[in-house]
Amino acid sequence: MKSWKWPKHTILIVAIIATWIKTAIVYRTSFEFDLENGMQEFILFINPLSFLLFAYGISLFFKTEKARNRWIVITSMVLSIVLYTNVAFYRFFNDFITLPVLFQTSNFGELGTSVAEILNFKDLLYFIDVFVILLAIKYLPKMETLYSVRKEVRRAYFVLSLAVLFLNLGLSETERPQLLTRSFDRELLVKNIGTYNYHLYDIYIQSKSSAQRALADGSELVEVNNYVQANQAAINEDMFGKYQGRNLIVIQLESLQSFVLQNDMNGYEVTPFLNSLIHDKDTYYFNNFYHQTGLGKTSDAEFLLENSLFGLDRGAVFFTHSGNTFNSMAEKLGKNGYFTSVMHANNKSFWNRDMTYQSLKMQKFYDIDSYEVNEDNSVNWGLKDIPFFEQSAEIMTEMPQPFYTRIITLTNHFPFTLDEEDKMIPEYNSNSGTLNRYFQTVRYMDEAVKLFFEHLKEKGLYENSIIVMYGDHYGISENHNKAMAMYLEKEEITPYDSALLQSVPLFIHVPGSGDGRIIEKVGGQIDLRPTILHLLGIDTSNDMQLGADLFSDEHEDFVIFRDGRFVTDQYVFADQTCFDRATGEKVDIQGCAPYIERAQKELGYSDKIINGDLLRFYDEETGNLISEAVK
Repeated sequence: MKSWKWPKHTILIVAIIATWIKTAIVYRTSFEFDLENGMQEFILFINPLSFLLFAYGISLFFKTEKARNRWIVITSMVLSIVLYTNVAFYRFFNDFITLPVLFQTSNFGELGTSVAEILNFKDLLYFIDVFVILLAIKYLPKMETLYSVRKEVRRAYFVLSLAVLFLNLGLSETERPQLLTRSFDRELLVKNIGTYNYHLYDIYIQSKSSAQRALADGSELVEVNNYVQANQAAINEDMFGKYQGRNLIVIQLESLQSFVLQNDMNGYEVTPFLNSLIHDKDTYYFNNFYHQTGLGKTSDAEFLLENSLFGLDRGAVFFTHSGNTFNSMAEKLGKNGYFTSVMHANNKSFWNRDMTYQSLKMQKFYDIDSYEVNEDNSVNWGLKDIPFFEQSAEIMTEMPQPFYTRIITLTNHFPFTLDEEDKMIPEYNSNSGTLNRYFQTVRYMDEAVKLFFEHLKEKGLYENSIIVMYGDHYGISENHNKAMAMYLEKEEITPYDSALLQSVPLFIHVPGSGDGRIIEKVGGQIDLRPTILHLLGIDTSNDMQLGADLFSDEHEDFVIFRDGRFVTDQYVFADQTCFDRATGEKVDIQGCAPYIERAQKELGYSDKIINGDLLRFYDEETGNLISEAVK
């Protein structure tokens, strides 16, 4: 009786199956995919296979068993790292990582307690296939003789790999037509083509973007400029230049969402000072205002404010296009006699700010070296907001006036931790530690803003300033929907609810004006630049911007999110579904159809400007294109 002989390619088969099964399990346990039918379940199950067949199959080109096994082990380790990186990133951002983000390594060292909150010992299980492969190599019988894989065997193997890929793409196309040409949704891509193929696609898109700049010319701006000019909102003559000559202080309120305002947590008021400003006679409060950031988060909020353009959908503009030509609000104010600066007690290289601020023509960056920072006045990501505001007010006394300074807070940042002496209210009592702590850090930030107003009054800076405050991005991601449903007393958080939860507060406080009121227009961060500049009497009619003055009678109730969702006064578009704004009920998609097309167009135009660095061809003073010869 002949003894059993293991097939020649046992280790290869073990590797493919082990990584396939592991990936399929990770999909179902670590990500939250919305699967609507059995076909989507099947696509999610098979989508890792084509890439795994290809990646591990390269081992067939090696001539020795040792070399083949080495390739298989290295490949399994790399794929495990890629998958796990996406898992860790998803825990924080509820999104999948992109190639530009992978190169933002200067940020990783700053994550500190945020990373500690995300990682745990059980995460070693994400590398279980590596251990399975190593055990198989150690304990399965070795081949008795060396052999080379015949060309026809390799050819048949890779034909099989391609067949599985085309099967995957074909089935995906039936579920989501034009998936690779129209999708703004990374989750949709991963759900259909898999994590590994998604990263290949992302590399292709990033390479395409790099080529766009090299091949771009000014003629591409003609269509964009025509659209911008046709959709400009007329200036409100009563508001234009109403506060000309005042200092401008813009405060980005880290991770502040509107749902905590005018609300309490188990009987404790969360934002007493900000609540008092809502009805203050000197404050314009916008109660239907939304963040429009992508993966760039805080840096995207900065970019939207400065340029009235969207960030990118694959990373942070501050990293990927820091050397572009821009027509920033800082540059505009600088040309009109303002001293311009940013105040943020963090390392200057974080989010590549030191480089990008140069392109934005920001005159001064007061980074961590401008502040006194020690263990006693720091928590979580760095200097606490209360001492930060106190030191910032002191620095402002040395600034030439009029000045524009943008202040970025830190304390209300994931994972929302505070020292005991700074906790002014108790934690919430949901199943989410993140949400539970969030109320405490928001309450601390509210107190810090209150004290900052007092410091400005003491320093004689308050009366001659405009103070603009807005939330920069969400603080509580969709990963905490169960806890949010509990707090908001809802059965569940629907895509409709999630879209409306992207609302962030906007305050424009003008001391001594007596003009304050609540404004219910639908608007977003992209509208801040023209709104602020017009209040200061600076014309933007020739500027390449996609936002509109919130005080204009022609401002449209329409705000686009970076992922393609949008909100109007009548509709909410989310999860490829049209909802009635007032009731949350699903309605005919035709109601949203015109806005869907416009949202795609505006996002596309913004991407075209950034990827092609098209503003280098544009003269904002005259509104004319700069000829190639002049450029």
